[in-house]
Amino acid sequence: MAEEMVIILTGASRGIGQAISSFLLSQPHSHRLVVVARTHTALDQLHYQYPDRVEVLAGDLSDTSIAAKSVELAISRWGRLDSLIVNHGTLDPVKTVADASVEDWKKGFDTNVFSAIALVQAALPYLRKTNGRIIFTSSGAAINAYQGWGCYGAGKAVLNHLALTLSIEAPDITTISVRPGVVDTEMQREIRETHKSAMSEKDAAKFAGLKRDGGLLRPEQPGHVIARLAVGAGKELSGKFLNWDDASLEAFQEE
Repeated sequence: MAEEMVIILTGASRGIGQAISSFLLSQPHSHRLVVVARTHTALDQLHYQYPDRVEVLAGDLSDTSIAAKSVELAISRWGRLDSLIVNHGTLDPVKTVADASVEDWKKGFDTNVFSAIALVQAALPYLRKTNGRIIFTSSGAAINAYQGWGCYGAGKAVLNHLALTLSIEAPDITTISVRPGVVDTEMQREIRETHKSAMSEKDAAKFAGLKRDGGLLRPEQPGHVIARLAVGAGKELSGKFLNWDDASLEAFQEE
């Protein structure tokens, strides 16, 4: 794996993000992380365990000022930035297009889209200096429709296109959008328990069945691929939207 790097990771407190941070911090190389969460307490243990390698920034990323603060923290603490992993997101609003308000969509895009743009804009000057990497955690919902998921899927599609755009506008940086598959996370629990009434019966049954039948991925499976991409992805992958287990990512998958 590559030399030690400075990485900003959002959505780090649980699920895929927790798997990413644990993997990066367990490597022989002393990668340094700025981890962003809504509350400081969610990530305090990481900071206590790795006081010289982890900085925690508390804030809701729908407040776009948090993006600049995360980059400032990385630069003030370690003087450089090598990778940005945009891993946070919300499924809300889970409503049909007919039932959701424009304000619902704006709120969803504040969290899932505009926060990502703010992070990229703040990070670009420093990533250009290191020929760094940007990794977006996307979703199959970007290319498949589910009843009630319009805002979420549209937002993920924006991230895919943002990766494609950055591959042209910032060719010195490697930008990739990763589809992590259906993972056993808090979001999946919410789909089964909270959002099922707003979904079609077929889709609700599909996700319930995946949990019941052991069909969900462990967060570590896509999480470790994303972590490896953040420190080692090559320019040939830039601009692409790839499944976590795509054949082209074999070098980044579990040995």
